[in-house]
Amino acid sequence: MSLFESLSVSASGMSAQRFRSELLAQNIANSETTRTDEGGPYKRQDAVFQSAGVTSPFASAFQNSLDGGGTGVAVSEVQIDDKEPIKRYIPGHPDADAKGYVSFPNFSPIEEMVDLTNASRSFGANVTAMNAVKDMISKSIDILRG
Repeated sequence: MSLFESLSVSASGMSAQRFRSELLAQNIANSETTRTDEGGPYKRQDAVFQSAGVTSPFASAFQNSLDGGGTGVAVSEVQIDDKEPIKRYIPGHPDADAKGYVSFPNFSPIEEMVDLTNASRSFGANVTAMNAVKDMISKSIDILRG
């Protein structure tokens, strides 16, 4: 794998974690939403990752020394949680049923925050990897100059 393909692998990881972070932030923001356009309470969403080939726009110059491309990551689908909602007795609530129960999303905002921290750290690890590759490219150019 060339250094440029390494950059593409890290970029794919950063893109996937950014998308996941957006979903997690949306989940946190809607953790108390009792009514959606689809009807019923908000349902948690999560990104499902799969491996994906990456190409580098710079790789063609170096392709003769490579056997294959790198493997990055991509979001294959957005999974919607199908857990039953949590029922709370709030008789005066506008979304209460005939018995006075309101359906709330069945997930923990605290777990979503932990997942968001994980996604943030994964994004940061990809930035660190990109910086290391960038430094290697810079050192290679310095060596070729001298």
